[in-house]
Amino acid sequence: MAIRYLIIIATALVLSACGTRIVDVDFEEAPADQLWNEALVLMDSGDYKTAGAKFMEIDRLHPHTEYGRKAQVMMAFASYSRGNYDSAIQSGRRFLTLYPNHDDAAYAQYIVANSYYKQIPDVTRDQQQTNRALAAYERIVEKWPDSEYANDARNKVQATQDQLAGKEMEIGRYYLERDENLAAVSRFRVVVEDYQRTRHVEEALFRLTESYYALGLTDEAQTAAAVLGHNFPDSRWYGDAYALLQTGGFEPNENRASWISRTFKGFRLL
Repeated sequence: MAIRYLIIIATALVLSACGTRIVDVDFEEAPADQLWNEALVLMDSGDYKTAGAKFMEIDRLHPHTEYGRKAQVMMAFASYSRGNYDSAIQSGRRFLTLYPNHDDAAYAQYIVANSYYKQIPDVTRDQQQTNRALAAYERIVEKWPDSEYANDARNKVQATQDQLAGKEMEIGRYYLERDENLAAVSRFRVVVEDYQRTRHVEEALFRLTESYYALGLTDEAQTAAAVLGHNFPDSRWYGDAYALLQTGGFEPNENRASWISRTFKGFRLL
């Protein structure tokens, strides 16, 4: 994670160049700036657990100071660095609730999003965390489009959408293998309508060709194949769709009144 606080550790508010050892005093007796500097040194050494405890004390003892506000964000980062993603999300969301317009709000949202992203499971499992990660990254893109986190957020939006499309494809194939073609169509339709920019859309169009053909809805099957060929002429899935239709003496032929054509109207490859 490219994070400005790693620079802060080395530059801003850090101990003097000659070095200052961490003083062993009770938190109750330590001022905010001392706790802050000690926590940064601990972060720099990789001791995120103790650093997090110090940031927590800053938040508790000096909650309405700038140190206190920044400590909340750093608590989230310390938890994230330890792999304690639920705690990172909780701290990040608390900061965003209290200080939605703070300069560090985009960073807090980035920690929350990455914490969800790190918990994305295999495509065979429930994708609740993927949906949460997607929503969190989309918020960065929408609210802080010029922030230093926006480009990575855009890439992660694409990655999470690809994961969600993959889940729909897996379920659709499951139904297709069991000749539950209407149920299969509903899943492949989600991919075509909602995830056109993912790597799964080519196969989804072929599977729609396959499912509609099995249902005897040749007009829709021909349309799916035609849209596939128009947008992805070099795709191996188009070759498979064309060959499938030819087994019944049909060819790809687009019906522009079909939902498939309407969905792809104005579609442009990236």
